[in-house]
Amino acid sequence: MQHKVRIWDLPTRLFHWLLAATTVALVITAKVGGNAMQWHLCLGHAMLALLVFRFVWGVIGGRWARFASFVHSPVHLWRYLQGQSAHDAPGHSPLGAISVIALLAALLAQVGSGLLSDDEISFSGPLTAFVSSESVGLATWFHSDVGQYLLIALVALHLLAIGFYVLVRRRNLVRPMIDGDKLLARPMPASRDDAAARAAAAVVAALSAAFAWWVSGLGVG
Repeated sequence: MQHKVRIWDLPTRLFHWLLAATTVALVITAKVGGNAMQWHLCLGHAMLALLVFRFVWGVIGGRWARFASFVHSPVHLWRYLQGQSAHDAPGHSPLGAISVIALLAALLAQVGSGLLSDDEISFSGPLTAFVSSESVGLATWFHSDVGQYLLIALVALHLLAIGFYVLVRRRNLVRPMIDGDKLLARPMPASRDDAAARAAAAVVAALSAAFAWWVSGLGVG
């Protein structure tokens, strides 16, 4: 008998797909350049809001969206890689957790460096006025020559991992991120995904957007 369990709450699912769309749009606008850089700047602020939301929701959100549910110790990871420790939790596996943390860290580094970047043509981050020209130059170099390619590589690895699980392990990781549910062999605690949880997520999202808007106005005037 299989048990249908809510794993990914609605706020986590919306975050996931908005993050994916924003990442793609950021890469496209960066490659197009020119007037598209104004869109790139706006999208960068949207990405900042998304990341702030995720870090907060990783503490107070649905059970399986919390960092505490999938951040494992190095010892547990090593045992998992050696096949000495099984992973039966319905959320992220130890390797999947590394992928999530790496992506979030890369996005945070890219957004942070973008806020400090200045291409001296059509783009200047709102925090450039608060640091030295050397720091701006370093941030600009990282943002344009290192960070974006690191991010693209991590996204590619993420997609390859999903493909591996679908084609080899016969586990569909996409569908649960759409409807939120997984069919499990045994009962497991579900993520809270009721109206109160969604209202709390809306408040967190609004505060995250307000923070990003405040950051966007720094250095202006």
